[in-house]
Order: sequence, then C-alpha cells, then structure tokens
Amino acid sequence: MIKQILALTIVLLLLNSCASRDKLRYYQGIEEAAYADSITYNPVLKQDDLLSIIVSSPSAEATANFNVASFGVGNSGLAPGATAAQPIYLSYLVDNQGKIDFPVLGKLTLGGLTRSQAMDMIKTKLKEYIKDPFVTMRILNFKVSVTGEVKAPGSFPVTTERVTLPEALAMAGDLTIYGKRDNILVIRETDGKKTYNFVDITKADFINSPFYYLAQNDMVYVEPNKVRMNSSAVGPNISIILTSLSLLLAIYSIYTQN
Repeated sequence: MIKQILALTIVLLLLNSCASRDKLRYYQGIEEAAYADSITYNPVLKQDDLLSIIVSSPSAEATANFNVASFGVGNSGLAPGATAAQPIYLSYLVDNQGKIDFPVLGKLTLGGLTRSQAMDMIKTKLKEYIKDPFVTMRILNFKVSVTGEVKAPGSFPVTTERVTLPEALAMAGDLTIYGKRDNILVIRETDGKKTYNFVDITKADFINSPFYYLAQNDMVYVEPNKVRMNSSAVGPNISIILTSLSLLLAIYSIYTQN
C-alpha cells in the first residue's frame, strides 16, 4: 500500500512539473510572420508628457526668445577638474487639454500629434519670426513599467522613444519560468481612456500588432501560470509535505528490510 502511495505521489509531482515546449517558446511561426508588412511607430504626444523643445537657426540671436534657459556650472563630459557653464533649457508639460505654453507663440495644442507632426507645426509658426528655423523635440519622461512574473519588475526610462515589448521584457530580466507567455497584458492610455490588450508572444505574428511597439507610460503585466498559482497555495505547507514524504520513505525502507 505504501509503495503504491509513493508511486502515485511521484507521478503527480512529475505531471505538475512538466511544461509544454510550445508554451515556453517565443516567436512560433516566425517564418510566415517575417514576410508581413512591418509596423512603423511614431510616439503620439499626450497629457503629462514632459517635452524638451530647442529652436535653432543660422542666426543664433534670432532664436534667443524661443529658448528659455538658465546656466549652471557642471563638469559632465569634461576633463577631471574642468568646469563650464551649461545651459539648462526649460521643459514643457503637456496639460490635460493637450496644450503647452511656448515662448512668443503662446498656447500650442500638441496632444494627439506625433513628435514629427508637432515639430513641423512649431516650425511653420516660427517662420513668421525666424528665417530657416529648425526644431528638435524629445519626450523627457518616456518610460514603461513591467510587473508580474519577470525577474526584475520596475519602471524603465526609454531614451530612444522607441521600445518594443520584447525589449521592455528584457529590461525587466525576461519572464520567469512561471510567466504566461500567451496572455501578456498591455495597459495603454489612448485619448484619455485606459485600454487593456492581451499579447501572445509565443506566436510570431505579434511583431506586426499595434502592441509590438510600446507607447510612453505603457504598463505591462505578466500573469503567473497555473504552476505558480498552485505553488503559492502549496508553498506554506511544502515543508510538512516533504517531512511526511521522508517519514513514509523511512517507514517503507524499514518495512521492506524486515
């Protein structure tokens, strides 16, 4: 009887520990997906984006009124012991109406525009004041957050303004063995409303979905699989289970020797 119980226990443990290879592999079917049209991505400006906007032209004096700056002393990038006055330019926060207040030009509606569209709009308005203006713009607070079954959850700043879902997962140390790869949640704010979207990274066609590239402030959640959820219930009692199994083995060993 004890022998049968032990055999059944071992079989159950093996069944629980086995995982389908297809549930762990990424990019299944990549051969077909690789030939699909790729998705291009341009970040769309939205509420609470913090923008750096620098205006330049052949005449530096002409741009002075559009680049509000203070000067601080720093030595970043200089030889040891060297100092230099470095301009710190004003940043612009997109308000809840999608607007910023820009020097001379006044209120500008940038929310809903891509970064390139916003730069073109500002450049057009600047032509009334400056000859051959050039505008550079960056989103200073572009970040994504990754939580759940990953090795190092957290919020991660993105300096390129272009990050893919696999890259964000890599920044978080990739999924643990217990993360569900076929049901990753991406929470995104669009037009002031939260949207909830699920992505299956085991299927390669997700590289052509709208959620392959993440937007600023996207939140990614990796759900635990059944093994993790079951182990969370078993966890507090695992020492008792192991002790009981050891006792059964000891009893069985004594019984068979006699």
